[in-house]
Amino acid sequence: MFQRRVNGRGFRLVFLGLSLALLVSCATRPPAKHDDLCSIYEEKRSWYKAGMAMQKKWDVPVSVPMAIMYQESGFVANAKAPRTYTFFGLIPWGRKSSAYGYPQALDGTWDHYRDDTDNAGADRDDFADALDFMGWYIHNTRRLNGVSATDAYKQYLNYHEGWQGYRQGRWKNTSWLKKVAQNVARRAGRYDAQFAGCRDEFAKGFWYRLFH
Repeated sequence: MFQRRVNGRGFRLVFLGLSLALLVSCATRPPAKHDDLCSIYEEKRSWYKAGMAMQKKWDVPVSVPMAIMYQESGFVANAKAPRTYTFFGLIPWGRKSSAYGYPQALDGTWDHYRDDTDNAGADRDDFADALDFMGWYIHNTRRLNGVSATDAYKQYLNYHEGWQGYRQGRWKNTSWLKKVAQNVARRAGRYDAQFAGCRDEFAKGFWYRLFH
């Protein structure tokens, strides 16, 4: 009798653990349709809420940081910088930088954000924190370098090169980087147009959309 009770409790604990693991996996898995912002928000409703909070706080359209985030991490929560190799490229030897998480933010830049916003508990693998960081960065790019928050091309160049690096103009002779920035700008444009078509529906809330 006691053994059956223990076994039953153990089964429930295992089932609960597996269920929690599945929920975490679903929460952090990249969206299935990453080319459509409305589909992303339909699948990840918490991302929509985070986007609206970021937009209100930093006066930054969601399309721009979302396009940059896709370019940087592909919406992978624990994305890391590429590895470096030694001994004729055969032995892994650290990583190219400390970039990590959704925003691929460097350790020093992330610490700057946490200090500046008094958000010591922010994590780069938390979507809401990562998006808020990107809103903060874009806001400061506008403040420091005079780049509009809607100019995804120049915003990405600032994001990649840093504020000082952008001012120094190192990117002007880097053709591959300018092509990447163009891709980001095109994606931001698509995201913006897509969201314009579903913004009102999302604003009505989940239950309204479910029953109408």
